Amino acid sequence: MLAYAADLGLFVWLRGPVGLDPLTAKALSFVAGCSVAYAGNALGTYRHTAARGPRQYLIFFAVNIAGALVQLLCIAVSHYGLGFTSQRADTVSGAGIGMALATVLRFWGTRTLVFRGVRGVRGEGRVGSWTG
Repeated sequence: MLAYAADLGLFVWLRGPVGLDPLTAKALSFVAGCSVAYAGNALGTYRHTAARGPRQYLIFFAVNIAGALVQLLCIAVSHYGLGFTSQRADTVSGAGIGMALATVLRFWGTRTLVFRGVRGVRGEGRVGSWTG
């Protein structure tokens, strides 16, 4: 949630008061959100993984680039293809629709490719139930 807030807040600020075009604003806000998300995953959700470091971050970053491309595609289609050029339309297409689609891709990639050695994430070695 914090990564989403960093991404959205920076996007709105870069697109509004700073006056950047929507694709540049989204690309820059993505880098900030990605870094916050990695820190949260590595230090929180997947803190029990054996290896952390540059390689794991690079894979995480690659998965998130794929997610960002989904968001950028949504903005590009809305802004340039459909002609919805307002700041609100850019926010809805990039941070709403694009983020929802990208979240599915990022969840799968993070769980499968980045933190795959975590006990219980893929069902191996799970102790107890899903609820507690």
